[in-house]
Amino acid sequence: MPSSDLPDASSDAPALPPEVPAAPAVPESPRAEMTPAACAERLRELFPALFAGPPKPIKLRIQADIQQRAPGVFTKPALSGFLRRLTGSTSYLIALTRAKQRFDLDGQPAGELSDEHRQAANDELARRRTLHAERRQAEDDQRRERAQLLRAFETSTLTKDNFCALKGLTPEALDAVLAQARQEAEERARQAPPPGRPGPRHDGPRDARHRPGTERRGPAPHGRPTAHRVKPT
Repeated sequence: MPSSDLPDASSDAPALPPEVPAAPAVPESPRAEMTPAACAERLRELFPALFAGPPKPIKLRIQADIQQRAPGVFTKPALSGFLRRLTGSTSYLIALTRAKQRFDLDGQPAGELSDEHRQAANDELARRRTLHAERRQAEDDQRRERAQLLRAFETSTLTKDNFCALKGLTPEALDAVLAQARQEAEERARQAPPPGRPGPRHDGPRDARHRPGTERRGPAPHGRPTAHRVKPT
């Protein structure tokens, strides 16, 4: 399973070692709060060596460097929110597991990446893979149950009310489940290969004439040519 398919941090995620320690409180003049998307775009414009392209492990206490290099551009809440989202993303965690160095605003090495942070990233990725697999399995189980309910309903001789009573469903809930099951059945039918489509062609073993040192020599029984080894001269 590609890792890019993994969910990002959730509310039940274990606490990771702090990637971005909180900066000291500094009084700020009131101004419109920057959205995380706008913050990300502005950081890519100002510091493309670090924030443009694939994620890189960022230098610790990078907030102070950003505020020093771009004073008054970012509020502390906006910058902290963006950095929390960045360092909690699956793509950033993957970068942590593969890198040996952290990087500053100019894209230059700025300290070795600790084994503690690398292991924490690996542990969190493993947790997300497990969670993703469990969710996929639960979704598959629910689809199978809906398909079974649809088949049971279509082959049942019970009235709808009696069928609902048997399954412990209200008529409205049954209608919703059956509608979803029919939609999923249509999707499976669209994804299935057309009937009668030929499978992969297998030509069998290569003909003897393609093997070095052999030549064709007269018809064999049942019309098959036979290959004879040519003796080296």
